[in-house]
Amino acid sequence: MSTSPARPSVLFVCVHNAGRSQMGAAFLTHLAGDRVEVRSAGSAPADTVNPAVVEAMAELGIDISTAVPKVLTTEAVQSSDVVITMGCGDACPVFPGKRYLDWQLDDPAGQGVDAVRPIRGEIEQRVRGLLAELGIPVAA
Repeated sequence: MSTSPARPSVLFVCVHNAGRSQMGAAFLTHLAGDRVEVRSAGSAPADTVNPAVVEAMAELGIDISTAVPKVLTTEAVQSSDVVITMGCGDACPVFPGKRYLDWQLDDPAGQGVDAVRPIRGEIEQRVRGLLAELGIPVAA
């Protein structure tokens, strides 16, 4: 018998919440639909999402052009079942009983869309793996 909640919540965290965490959240929303509660945040959020990241996601038909970087809050971490860090170092608060995954990924900051594509592919692969672990089928 599984002890995981009916609708798990996942928080993606990186420093600026302008690239990796936005892609992770967008893929999870795209692939899981409303079966997962998705959040993303940054320890030092940027003003806007990286335009090369927006372009790279648009190539796959995923529109994140209206996404806004958000500041990481203790409440967001506490209310998430899985916290995925993507290079935020010690800025991510750690609480007992939470599942933490640290995805080591290149930072797309300042990179063009050609450099973002392989990062995007790695994030999509890891999100698909996470969904399989959670027992959540990928939306068609």
